[in-house]
Amino acid sequence: MSEIVPISQAEQKKNEIIQMVTFALEREEYGVEVLSVREIIRMPELTKMPNAPHYVEGVINLRGTVIPVISLRKRFNLDDHDHDRNSRILVMELRGGNLTGFIVDSVAEVIRIQKSSIQPAPDVAHQDGMQDCITGILDHNNRLLILLDLNLLFADEEHEELLAVM
Repeated sequence: MSEIVPISQAEQKKNEIIQMVTFALEREEYGVEVLSVREIIRMPELTKMPNAPHYVEGVINLRGTVIPVISLRKRFNLDDHDHDRNSRILVMELRGGNLTGFIVDSVAEVIRIQKSSIQPAPDVAHQDGMQDCITGILDHNNRLLILLDLNLLFADEEHEELLAVM
């Protein structure tokens, strides 16, 4: 008779399957956990907010809720360009339950990955705002995917400043 060996919690965590929404910015691919994405919408007309941080494109009214919309290109100091028919807003629930929209160049797909396949992010040049929210790198179908936690995108004082915009 063979003995059943219980799998440790650490081993279960390592083999856990997670789902990621993948999107593009400046010819690079990124991913965020699908559980933090409320919805993906086309680019509506944005209302500009005076005295907002440079990366806040404006606000939108999403079914009665006013939410700030952040340009990830500006936040990550990438070249800015006009939005096109592929541009989308990822509406995400951030810490404290606040909804925030993030403009991306395009949304690609939802993928399922094993948590154990995520490699740690290399500690490279600190790009303003980006390095702190990179949670790992994934080799997915022979292309590198940069995994982000957008909750880590803003320092506490920036988060308060963002809330003040609304």
